[in-house]
Amino acid sequence: MKTFNQSWLASYFIAGTQDVADNQLLPTLERALKSGISCFQFREKNPLNPLTRIQKKTLAIECQRLCTKYQVPFFIDDDLPLALEIQADGIHVGQNDQKIQNVIDQSAGQLLIGFSCQTPEKIKQANQLSGIAYIGSGPVFPTKSKSDATAPLGIAGLNQLLSISQLPIVAIGGISENNLAELATTTVSGVAVISLIAKSPNIEQTVQSINHYFKLEDN
Repeated sequence: MKTFNQSWLASYFIAGTQDVADNQLLPTLERALKSGISCFQFREKNPLNPLTRIQKKTLAIECQRLCTKYQVPFFIDDDLPLALEIQADGIHVGQNDQKIQNVIDQSAGQLLIGFSCQTPEKIKQANQLSGIAYIGSGPVFPTKSKSDATAPLGIAGLNQLLSISQLPIVAIGGISENNLAELATTTVSGVAVISLIAKSPNIEQTVQSINHYFKLEDN
């Protein structure tokens, strides 16, 4: 059984080819790793130029190798067969993805599991499940990174989920350098970001800003 460290959630970078310029995912990821991100999730959802299964696997392995080089955990979004095949550290599952209990059963302790929960009801359900490492909650603020994003929680909504959850929560959605300080007033373990890092003109400075508010400490 793999061991989860809550500090991994501090500066959690999520990206795929749809989030960067052509052929820039690996260079962008390496800059982020050098700058001190705490975790990376490979989320490949490119509607304009979808990868073949082989291309996706090849790119995932290249991302994984970079993460291993910098000793940063590597998660895969919503692709259990791929995560198991290449022995990723974990998988993240959304509410509209495959059933979470199936993922728990099929991973059989080989993968750490993150689960998206946006409502108190979903948090309460997650509390009853054995095998989830952390919760992803959002969008906290309006976001353009996900076309199917639900209405923003706001800080008040996020605090409500935090008060209920028995698992660490990473905040996601619409996060910018302007609202990091506000998020740091809550008990979230960190922030999961896509465009904040992927589109940053200075990735090192951006990651340092995140880590300033969500100190990386062993738990």
